[in-house]
Amino acid sequence: MKNNQRAADALDAATDTAAMEIGIGILDRLPQMFTDVFPQKRALVVADDNTWLAAGSAVYGYLAAAGIACDEPFIFTDAALHAEWQYIEMLGARLAATDAIPVAVGSGTINDLCKLSAYHNGRQYMCVATAASVDGYSSFGASITYKGMKQTFTCPAPRAIVADVGVMAAAPAPMTAAGYADLAAKIPAGAEWLIADFIGVEPIHDVAWHIVQDGLKQALADPEGVAALRPEAIEPLFSHLWNMRNHTYNGVTPSHGFQVSVGTLFMCAMFDRMYLTDFTKLDVDRCAAAWKSAGEVRRGAEELFRGEPFAEAAVSEVMAKYNDRGEVRRQLQRLKDNWPDLKSRMQAQCYTYDEMYRMLHTVGAPTQPEDVGITRQQMKADVSRVRQIRRRYGLPDLGLRAGVLDIWVDGIFGRGGVWEIKQQSR
Repeated sequence: MKNNQRAADALDAATDTAAMEIGIGILDRLPQMFTDVFPQKRALVVADDNTWLAAGSAVYGYLAAAGIACDEPFIFTDAALHAEWQYIEMLGARLAATDAIPVAVGSGTINDLCKLSAYHNGRQYMCVATAASVDGYSSFGASITYKGMKQTFTCPAPRAIVADVGVMAAAPAPMTAAGYADLAAKIPAGAEWLIADFIGVEPIHDVAWHIVQDGLKQALADPEGVAALRPEAIEPLFSHLWNMRNHTYNGVTPSHGFQVSVGTLFMCAMFDRMYLTDFTKLDVDRCAAAWKSAGEVRRGAEELFRGEPFAEAAVSEVMAKYNDRGEVRRQLQRLKDNWPDLKSRMQAQCYTYDEMYRMLHTVGAPTQPEDVGITRQQMKADVSRVRQIRRRYGLPDLGLRAGVLDIWVDGIFGRGGVWEIKQQSR
């Protein structure tokens, strides 16, 4: 399916986004789209220092030249700008003083700040993408750090999106690599959804599945072109694009896409370990008998997250996906009875660690925990936390129920594993 057809299909299924254009040298089309979608409205260009230079100044110029009334642009000047609540309050105060439609010029941070601030002020907004660095331009909801925890707040997607691939190709290479990694994460995520659907925990939504997964591997098929910042390689990448702790590395917070890159490789390695497990021999009765009660799980989560600023929310997520022993027994029996079929489906969906490593390494995305400032020891220790901070059912949840999660993790970080932890000599 061609890129423009995928975009058209996504628009047909969308409830918020009414218009989208992707192409090279198309910023001059923005005023007409704005007028079509927001007739008789004023515009407020929102950017930061970098995105103002990349496209914001041009966007403002095109709008003004077309006779569209424009407020003075709102430009974030904080070098440490990120999607945090204090910036929601800053932008929200500006929007409260005008009836203008915000035009977000930027990538993930600017988009999410505009999305939620516009919603708080009872209006829609427009997005001008400046980098293929995230997969959430057209997503419903904004990911914002609030009270120390990264949370997704409900708010509508942009009403209109303009993506000038020429602008995005001029973005710093690490931003494009981050977007590629963010998109690549949809591969193992899709495999996890297949698992959740297979065992009857979360049915696959057919429309959503096809929008995300159809053409996904083709969009990732030219990592060399993405690394070279060739627009023709970036356009299909973008057309398909539909932190709990304040972690920093070398004084900065690694991009979401770069952190996802390492997590994606971990999940591919986990699937590799899964394939080595013969679930046809699983002792379902033993696993069900060993499963902890709801009270035991809650107490364990409270202890695990004690002292964390997001402890209450984390415990809520843990309990939201708790299953009793009867349900665990049912899930594992279905896994045991149908393992060859499920294994075949997983292998068709998910890249191996080696395949994913080659792709991410080629585009310049991180491929080792230490690349984003996390030691292998810390990443191994955090597996139990990561599994519990989201209610979505994933491969680690299945591994825990089957009593093999620790075996898989040890296989990744132990002797001969892809991220072997070397023992220090005494």
